[in-house]
Parts: sequence; C-alpha cells; structure tokens
Amino acid sequence: MAKAEKMIATVLAFEKKLVSSDGYLYGTTWDKRHQTSTPLKLIEKSVRGTISNRLKDAIKNDPLKLNAEVEKPNLQKVDACALGEHHDTLKLHFTLKVLGGVEKPSACNNEAFNQAYATAAKSYVEQEGFTELAKRYAINLANGRYLWRNRVGAEKVEVVITAGSDAWTFNAHDFSLKNFDGSNANVLALAQKIADALSGKLPYLLLNVEAYALVGSAQEVYPSEELVLDKGKGDKSKILYSVNDVAAMHSQKIGNALRSIDTWYPEYPETGFPIAIEPYGAVTNLGKAYRSPKEKVDFYTLFDRFAVGEKLASKEQEHYVMAVLVRGGVFGQSGKD
Repeated sequence: MAKAEKMIATVLAFEKKLVSSDGYLYGTTWDKRHQTSTPLKLIEKSVRGTISNRLKDAIKNDPLKLNAEVEKPNLQKVDACALGEHHDTLKLHFTLKVLGGVEKPSACNNEAFNQAYATAAKSYVEQEGFTELAKRYAINLANGRYLWRNRVGAEKVEVVITAGSDAWTFNAHDFSLKNFDGSNANVLALAQKIADALSGKLPYLLLNVEAYALVGSAQEVYPSEELVLDKGKGDKSKILYSVNDVAAMHSQKIGNALRSIDTWYPEYPETGFPIAIEPYGAVTNLGKAYRSPKEKVDFYTLFDRFAVGEKLASKEQEHYVMAVLVRGGVFGQSGKD
C-alpha cells in the first residue's frame, strides 16, 4: 500500500502536442482557387419564423389554442455566412504545429511516478515511433474532416498541405471518414513527418493547411457557432465566430476533428465511426461516453497501469493512452482515494 501511494501524482499535466490555429474562411472559384480568394464576412439576418417547438397537451389538443399559438410570430435575428454571388468554392486555411516531448509531463509532483512514466513512454516511442497515430492524423488532414458540415454535399474537396519545401495535395473524397485503412504514398510521407515531430526527431513541425470545397455559387457556409453562456437581453439567437471581421472556425473544433481517430473503443464494430480521443470517449452530441470506467476501457484505468510499467492487453490500448497524452490535459489523482 505504501509503495502504491508513493506512485500517486496529485499534480499531473501534459501540454497538447497538436496545436491548431483558428481556421479562416474565404470565398473563391474552383478554377482560380490557388490564385485569389476573398475573406468571408458574417451577415446579420432578421427573420420571421414559425412556432415549431413541442407544445403542452392543453394547447396541442385544443384547435383554438393551437391556432392562437402558431399565429404568434417567432422573430429572430441571426448570423449567417455565404459565398459571394460569383464564388462557388469555400477555402478554409489554418496552421498546425506538431510538438514532441510526450514523455515529459509539464507538471508532476511525484518523482517516482515521473520516472516510471518516462520509462514507459520512451519504450512506446522506441517501439512504435508514433507511426500509427501519425498515420491517422495524416488521414484526417487529407480527408478534410475538419470542414465539418461544409464537407457535406461538396462536389469536390481538395486539401493542400505544405511544410517548408515539402508539399502534398489530396483529393479528400479518396479517403474514408469511417476508417484509417489504405497506404497512400503522400499520406505516408506526411505521416512520417508528423511521427518524427512527435518522437522528437524534429524539434517541431509546422503545417500550412488549405482546404477547398466546391459547394456551389452563393451557397451558405458554416463557421463555428459561439456558445454564449449569458445571453442576457441580447437580441441575436445565433452568433457565429469571426476574427477581425473574417468568418472563422474555432481551433478547438479543428482539433476535435484531427483527433477523431479512436476506432479502438468497444462499440466501434457496431457504430462504424471513429470518435475523438477523450478520457471517457465522450461524444456530447450523442450524449454518450463510449469508454466506461465500469468496463475498464477509460483512459485513467489504462494510464494508471501503463504509467507504472504494466503491460496493457493490446497495442491498441497503448495507442489510445498515448493519443490522450498528445491531446493534453490535467490528469492528477487525488491522494484521498
């Protein structure tokens, strides 16, 4: 018991190793997408909607009350964003910095734990070299997952990635959003660069990412929506994100797409889609945690064993643990447990 207590780190934190900028949205034409583009601005609209929410039984079962309710105007002021009349292509631009040093926590108050974890992490780096994780990150860069809703219904999607003198061009539709199979030469070359940076062979890697989606002339596009915790008396029901008057996508939303590589959770064969790397496999829009501590597949259960040198049941579990550490976070354990 005393030995176990000595291995508890009540202060433990890791800095994220995939650092994305915000994504900026531009309008262009498919034929001239590499030559010219125009920053997209948000548009404020005032609209008159209808009452469409669920009603109480007393109202919906009484025709007179129902008619009186639906006659009320649902007035709204919202933000929107769209391509210009002569533009048919959305351009999303962001940068991604890849860093090494996963084997070194940014904060750890237990030297014994720190040494044990460093040994386990270095062993993983020597044996795996982050090749599997890097391949999955590279495929998510190539397939344009970070376009989110803007990718749906796009006739063509092209991704251009540069890093110094290196450049790669991808047809995003060539890559699945559901798995990470395949061995595209450009993907493997990009993945090797990412793996070298995560492993510390490169001091860092800075990727410049430009994604082009042919969505149609003057079509609506979708920046990030702001989460307004205290709307107060604000008169706008939907607020979109912009930076210096340029419509934009949150770096967190881009990061979530890039780390959507977890196909190792138990229900993947049934669901068929990867989820973002999270300690409990949380998918908030589905209201579900796919990695339950009860089933002993959550990050903390696995990490507490991995960090002290215990062998996990599979390489997939090791990949998952290291992916959470690449994500970063605060993982200290209470000394009172």
